[in-house]
Amino acid sequence: MNEADIIATALAGLTLLGLKATLQTGDTRAAHPRADALARIAKGKMHVDVVIEAKRNATHATLGAILAQAKAQAFAHGKPVILVTDYVTPPVADRLRAAQQQFIDVAGNAYLEAPGWFVFVVGQKPVRTGAPKHAAKGATPAGMKVAFALLCDPALAGAPYRTIALAAGVALGAVPGILADMRDNGELVVHGKVRRLQANKRMLDQWAFAYARTLRPKTLTATYTTENFRDWEKWTLDRKQVKWGAEPAAALLTRYLRPGILTLYTEKLPVKMMIDHRLKPVHGPANVATIEIRKPFWGATIAAGPREDTVPPVLIYADLLATGDARCIETAQQVYDDYLARLLPAA
Repeated sequence: MNEADIIATALAGLTLLGLKATLQTGDTRAAHPRADALARIAKGKMHVDVVIEAKRNATHATLGAILAQAKAQAFAHGKPVILVTDYVTPPVADRLRAAQQQFIDVAGNAYLEAPGWFVFVVGQKPVRTGAPKHAAKGATPAGMKVAFALLCDPALAGAPYRTIALAAGVALGAVPGILADMRDNGELVVHGKVRRLQANKRMLDQWAFAYARTLRPKTLTATYTTENFRDWEKWTLDRKQVKWGAEPAAALLTRYLRPGILTLYTEKLPVKMMIDHRLKPVHGPANVATIEIRKPFWGATIAAGPREDTVPPVLIYADLLATGDARCIETAQQVYDDYLARLLPAA
């Protein structure tokens, strides 16, 4: 199923719950071009107009990005936002309900709440929707790396291909096709030989969602425990080789979060650091680890951001959302407000 099929199938399934859903078209749809769809959900004489946010694979890892996008859509359109997806597991359904994020899926699971009705259905089995026949270039690892570089530095969109390739850490030959794909998706505007990024929070949140699904799992290279966890701020990092990411990076930038996991981005963890801080490899379940080592995926010319010992704020934001933790999601919003809103305004 493509996105349109998922929306149509999920909305049609509401009839089994005593609700009628009608997709909106025409002038109403034209007034909300950034919405995936608009719909009216009715029961008897009661109805509510909603914005549809369609996403494949609503998982724990993508939950933060989904909630961030839904919140932005609700603010932009002034209407309730309903997540429409292929399948929602019971644990994710509980998290969505706790966050008061309404949803429906193709399998018939749903959480809907409005004057006159309350619906919460979980446990329906997933329906095979099929995979896309091909991935757009922007959805490939190279495409995501280019998008990351441009989000970190929107002005880079107008630079020569070679400069973009160096910043993104991708092959030069991949850049033209990726930029063409971004242009087709409306993320890049091209006038003659001048390119300009449509830099906004929606693009940031879409990247964070795709990153959590595809690229982030590949960056994890090792996990450790340490007896020196509480003293992490006193650790001395070789800032050219090792940088804080995710929770500790956010803690340094915002002073709002106490890290539960220490994330370090490095090609290779220095042996001296392992000895100094008594790092012990974890070979069992990941939930016993207190340190995670992740491999950088960007080029050397990407600026670190406000601190030389942290990864760029775009990545801090996305990593926080990918934890699915409510406190981390709140902190991600603060990172956005303090460090990203000027470059990537809400659309």
